[in-house]
Amino acid sequence: MTVCFTGHRQINPDNISAVLHRLEEKIQSLAVQGEVTFRAGGAKGFDTVAALCVIVAKEKYPHIKLHMILPCKNQAEGWSDSEIEKYEYVISQADSVRYTGYDRSSKSMLKRDRALVEGSDLCIAYCNKKSGGTAYTVSYAEKLGVKVENLYQK
Repeated sequence: MTVCFTGHRQINPDNISAVLHRLEEKIQSLAVQGEVTFRAGGAKGFDTVAALCVIVAKEKYPHIKLHMILPCKNQAEGWSDSEIEKYEYVISQADSVRYTGYDRSSKSMLKRDRALVEGSDLCIAYCNKKSGGTAYTVSYAEKLGVKVENLYQK
């Protein structure tokens, strides 16, 4: 099974613990079923949280994999030191890293979003808006017939 993550860069602080709990439960429920490849796009916010949850789960379920599909090598340019540190840690723990472009352009981001979804069986999302990159990725997944589970709850 292949699972991709997509979500907003900002998670409501009032909801972060509930979202984290739902995310951890979902990753664990998939991991106990067998081999799972998780794909994350490396953006701040939900992407990073999801990747970190997979890294922790790999300690108990070493058969699961984390593949990072990134828009470009300089994705973290301009981020804070702590954000860059998390980003570099996630990349260092990934089973593979793939770049879909060469610059921080909307075209590279779009290619990354599509690459995350294509070939996935499930898209785990944190989406509370009808526009933007996350909404596009969810819509693209639905268009391709990929099941979407949105962890956002009002």
